[in-house]
Amino acid sequence: MPQISRFFGILIYMYFDDHNPPHFHAHYGDFKAVISINDFALLEGKLPAKTLGLVVEWAVLHQQELIKNWELMEENKPMLKIEPLQ
Repeated sequence: MPQISRFFGILIYMYFDDHNPPHFHAHYGDFKAVISINDFALLEGKLPAKTLGLVVEWAVLHQQELIKNWELMEENKPMLKIEPLQ
């Protein structure tokens, strides 16, 4: 499970051979969530509201990079690190 970004204690992962729709995983302490890349919807899990807001803010800024990583993942190629939220 490659970690593609980390900011404010939030870890962002994409898993090889993951299922559609395109998404990423966000971990924060004991909380875990799956977020859609297309519309930033919460697909599974739970994050504190403030943390979810930060994750969505980051994802909006990096949507094209997330899409690129999804494509790389599907091709079994190494994914790229994405800049953290500052």
